[in-house]
Amino acid sequence: MNIAIIGAGKLGKKLAYALLNGNHSVTIVDKNEKALQKLALELDIMTVVANAKDVSFLKELNIKSYDYLIALTGNDELNILISSFAKKLGCHFVIARIRDPEYMSQFDFIKNNMDINHLVNPDLAITNEIYKHLVEKYTLTNGIFTTGKVALIEFKAKNMPVLLGVPLNNVNRILKNMLVVAISRNGKVIVPQGDDEICPNDALYVIGERDPITQLNSKVHEVGTYTNLKKVMVIGGGKTGLYLSKKLSEFGVSVKVIERNMDRCRYLAEKLEDVMILNGDGTDKQLLEEESIADMDGFVTATGYDEDNLLLALMAKEYNIAEVVAKVSRGIYTELVSNLGVDMAINPVDIVTSNLAKLIQGKEKIISNQLIQGQAEITEIIASKNMKIVGTPIKEIGIPTGVLIGAIHRDGGVIIPDGNTIIKEGDKVLIFSLLTSMAEMAKYTR
Repeated sequence: MNIAIIGAGKLGKKLAYALLNGNHSVTIVDKNEKALQKLALELDIMTVVANAKDVSFLKELNIKSYDYLIALTGNDELNILISSFAKKLGCHFVIARIRDPEYMSQFDFIKNNMDINHLVNPDLAITNEIYKHLVEKYTLTNGIFTTGKVALIEFKAKNMPVLLGVPLNNVNRILKNMLVVAISRNGKVIVPQGDDEICPNDALYVIGERDPITQLNSKVHEVGTYTNLKKVMVIGGGKTGLYLSKKLSEFGVSVKVIERNMDRCRYLAEKLEDVMILNGDGTDKQLLEEESIADMDGFVTATGYDEDNLLLALMAKEYNIAEVVAKVSRGIYTELVSNLGVDMAINPVDIVTSNLAKLIQGKEKIISNQLIQGQAEITEIIASKNMKIVGTPIKEIGIPTGVLIGAIHRDGGVIIPDGNTIIKEGDKVLIFSLLTSMAEMAKYTR
């Protein structure tokens, strides 16, 4: 497919990389010539220095021959305008990135009247993932695949003591017809190896047929109780802080937001009726203690500064808060935060890239997709005869590091695969992949 990306920032670059590995022809347009020159050295793409809101340029680009245009500049109005122009000039499917909450309240109007197919909001996307982690992660319904035949469950290993200290290659003796597809250890999601032993504080992601998973769910979770989340402190009242606080408050959580900008505090107070808004410096330890940080069930750092988010998250762990989440925008910090034991480190660029790549790959191949802690995803696809994963024993495919085939749905039955299993055309296949391995895995499923 021919795909035009408008904007050569972090998101544009990451998306281009993911799409190239999916065998698409990608063109990136930006006014910044230096940024494009650097990008052209890293990726095999066409770069064009131009102002994409110029209709004559879009015509010259022959935008009507493109399957997708994704406007990812830092300006909402510009993204809306470019997408609308491209659609009217014949582009098949247009996507605009917007961040302003005021625009999000007019979501349907913009789509319908500006003729835009899809709107993407990084702040809302990251909010949904943090919310799922804090509120929904222990719900069985959060991971139902293949029309209800296969289910995914997450639980703390200490809730099933018989698993503690057991190497992964022996776990199937205890969890029969199930597979541990991922482990969250000290906030970092990993693909387990056969000799890895299960530790008490590990969160296990187990996949299998729905009935056995349902039975397992009753053993490792108190029936009807999915979260003990009652109090959450959010540092930073930006767009993510606003969306998340509103969503948590509507769920019934008592939320405190600490924001250093007084004008922003007034704005938040108007938008968030049942949330306590505090004007102050979120890095002030005395203030946090005065506001009972030690009594919190959850702590989310969502300022615009990675360094502050990192330090605050580490400090919060000193108070033994059950769930500490850090928003970070640089990949190096995502890895660092996870290694230091924060429960969830989440990068908006990774989240949006995953969502857009799934959308562009199309419904004919992808049935469903679920992110795990913002670091990995489980994707359900329909295997076609041209895919590299079809017709060869799994152990001979050469699947990339960070990828695991979790389950296969065939002829009404569920197969938990091993190295000798052969995927057939028409199978519904559940693939677990770290987001860092997502682009590489696309080569095997295109």
